[in-house]
Amino acid sequence: MGKLHQNNLGSIVLDHQPTTAGGGGGNFKFWSSCRRRIIATMRCGGGGYRHRETVMSPVIEKPKEESKRSECRSDVIKSYNNCKSKKSDKLSELLRMSELWEEEEEAVKKKVEVLEELKRVVKGLQCGGDIELLSGAKDVRRLAKEDSDARTTLALLGAIPPLVAMLDSNDLDSQIAALYALLNLGIGNDANKAAIVKAGAVHKMLDLVKTPNQDSPNADLSAAIVANFLGLTALDSNKPIIGLSGAISFLIKTLKNSTKNINPQVIQDCLRALYNLSILPSNISPMIEIDDFIPFLLTTLGDIETSDRILSILSNIVSTPEGRKALSSVQDSFHTLVDVLNWMDSPNCQEKSTYILMVMAHKSYRDRQAMIESGVTSSLLELTLLGSTLAQKRASRILETLRMDKGKQVSETFVGTTTGANLSAPLYGSVDLVKSRPTDPMNPEMMSDENKAVKQLVQQSLHSNMRRIVKRANLPQDFVPSERFRSLTSISTSKSLPF
Repeated sequence: MGKLHQNNLGSIVLDHQPTTAGGGGGNFKFWSSCRRRIIATMRCGGGGYRHRETVMSPVIEKPKEESKRSECRSDVIKSYNNCKSKKSDKLSELLRMSELWEEEEEAVKKKVEVLEELKRVVKGLQCGGDIELLSGAKDVRRLAKEDSDARTTLALLGAIPPLVAMLDSNDLDSQIAALYALLNLGIGNDANKAAIVKAGAVHKMLDLVKTPNQDSPNADLSAAIVANFLGLTALDSNKPIIGLSGAISFLIKTLKNSTKNINPQVIQDCLRALYNLSILPSNISPMIEIDDFIPFLLTTLGDIETSDRILSILSNIVSTPEGRKALSSVQDSFHTLVDVLNWMDSPNCQEKSTYILMVMAHKSYRDRQAMIESGVTSSLLELTLLGSTLAQKRASRILETLRMDKGKQVSETFVGTTTGANLSAPLYGSVDLVKSRPTDPMNPEMMSDENKAVKQLVQQSLHSNMRRIVKRANLPQDFVPSERFRSLTSISTSKSLPF
């Protein structure tokens, strides 16, 4: 019988030995099967016999092929899902792009249609008859009302010259339609405003209201012209042209007529157009040359909204010497402006009135005296306590100017009564002279009867106004004035007031 042994290479070999004749066939089959198993084991990499699992034998872990397969399967599924999601995203993106393309195509179509319509309208204005002109002017008014692009396009296509030419028509409807078409073309478009003036619309509009056969122009026609002047005067380059054209006289005349007929819209348009023109100093002279213009403005003060516009115009008028002279020459002009200082329900009007008085007080000694006579001091004191921040600053500045002026008067009076010479201050006299006379300029012995009466009136006015302020502020009647109030009412040359 053969034996199993290991050779030098570590392999198991079978040492076959011949068997006896009696059991040779069975043993040969047995060893042949053993040999096949051993060879199979060696081919699988085993160094010995194959282990067979039994119930009692320990379990040997198998390679994790199934887990790897499941991981591969999940990776494949994930990649598939990712590809699927990417394809769906691309599809949705393509759909969105197609929708955007459709919207852009629709927008382009609409723009083309609008452009064709604008071309048709302008062509009707340039080449059509009276009916086509009237229809074209109405179309321009409609198309340019709320579309800024349409205004620019219509002007580039040449709609302004034929519309200006329509102002020479004898048909009132055509004139009004052309005016409102020009008005809408100039809304928010400075280039169109300049082109309208350059085309000669200003003089043509004034010619419409200078018809000799009519006592007064048509109200609708005048309203349309005023509205156009309001829009055109908003451009700085148009202000000198319109100011020299005679439009100021027309606007003032229309303002007065509208005040009588009570047309609020025309009144506001006239005041705003005059304000635009008054911004340019060269336009103030034509305004004040109309004798009753400034008195009319002062007498019209009353309505809050209208008064705000009027005071704005007066603020521009006093910026020139001739304007200040014209205002100060009007009777009771300072009384009217001082009365505005008491409008506690209109801070804007108070601020503008204090500005006018501040400019007038700063420029003219005579105007300062007129202000004092009109009782401005008490109103200014009240304004420094109850007014807005800007009104308080301006009122304090006016009071400071008035106090310095009054201090100079007292100083000059004192010097004149002591030495009779041109001295710069009463303290510069001789020692004996200073000792011989009281040094207090407010001493009753040194004041004339007139100055004593003025001082008494001022004190009475201050006390009455202080009681009124206390009552308005709901303070107790025995309220004691503060040091600030006393400093405001005292006569001193010290600059204790804010700017």
